[in-house]
Amino acid sequence: MTLRTQVSRRTFAKLTGAGIATAALGMPAIVRAQTAITFAVPNPSALTWLPYWVAVGEGYFEEEGLNPTLEAIDGSSAVLQAMSAGQAQLGAPGPGPVLGARARGVDVKFIYNLYPKSVFGLLVKEESEFKEPADLKGQVIGVGTADGAEVSFTRAIMADLNLEEGTDYTFLPVGDGGTAAVAFLRDEVACYAGAVSDAAILAARGLKLREITPEAYLGFFGNGIAILESQMAATPDLAPKFGKALVRGTKFAMDPANKDKALEHCAAGNPQEGEDKNFAASLLEGVIYRMTPTEAYAAQGYGYQPPEHWQKIHDSAVASGALEKPLDDLSSVYTNEFVAGWNA
Repeated sequence: MTLRTQVSRRTFAKLTGAGIATAALGMPAIVRAQTAITFAVPNPSALTWLPYWVAVGEGYFEEEGLNPTLEAIDGSSAVLQAMSAGQAQLGAPGPGPVLGARARGVDVKFIYNLYPKSVFGLLVKEESEFKEPADLKGQVIGVGTADGAEVSFTRAIMADLNLEEGTDYTFLPVGDGGTAAVAFLRDEVACYAGAVSDAAILAARGLKLREITPEAYLGFFGNGIAILESQMAATPDLAPKFGKALVRGTKFAMDPANKDKALEHCAAGNPQEGEDKNFAASLLEGVIYRMTPTEAYAAQGYGYQPPEHWQKIHDSAVASGALEKPLDDLSSVYTNEFVAGWNA
């Protein structure tokens, strides 16, 4: 599924109202040059990428001189492939896949922590016997895709319990939302490693679920914004401008007074998702909670990546076998250099 941004109301007003007015006065209309860019994301949920769609609707990207197109593709690995192939200038992969790509020599760099609280959780049926991840020994765990960020998230939890994939448990790609609900109903999976959007969809389908994610892993941050270092060198102003628009979009969405407007902007990005008002409002609440920095890092501002959290994710990836060996320089995988400017 592909979602493309549309001309914002603000742009339309400038082209119709301001443009006509200046023409009537015999003055040329002022049109700011817009740089076309592609932003690749691993799923089509507009609410999952809330700050982006708010920034589009409020004209924040336009004010930064950017004309973005959002491309929804299948999973973090596909996002990284699109970036490597030059089909997207920016992407929103998970930290686990970024570590794997960096280990393979891809010059990808994580620049913005979109979900400082884990976007994923381990979900089981409310009536099931499973109370904690250790209970999943010998079971099948459903995931959206075989190489998505939810896989590395779950592997880290299971590795800490000395449970080995393929021996003590198995993954089964069952897709997102509705198809995951079918897998639960058919008892094909005992647990589902789902994102906040998946949990909302499953609840809307009538499935009563419980989360059994250990509290320590809720600090494993989720997807964020990444860019190739080669792209950063070629367009040094792209990351500062894109991130600034995202922070403005986030701050707008965090204001309860803007709830309806934020939902409206996201519905423009994915009309089908916005049809069920109760579902959309529930998902918005969950997304905002996970996008809110933890108290320990709130002063750092939106987009900040705690180095110790990166270290924990890295070490878990090594322990689980997702990384064959530790990276020589973990600090090369991410940067907080733009955060202060974004939040100024």
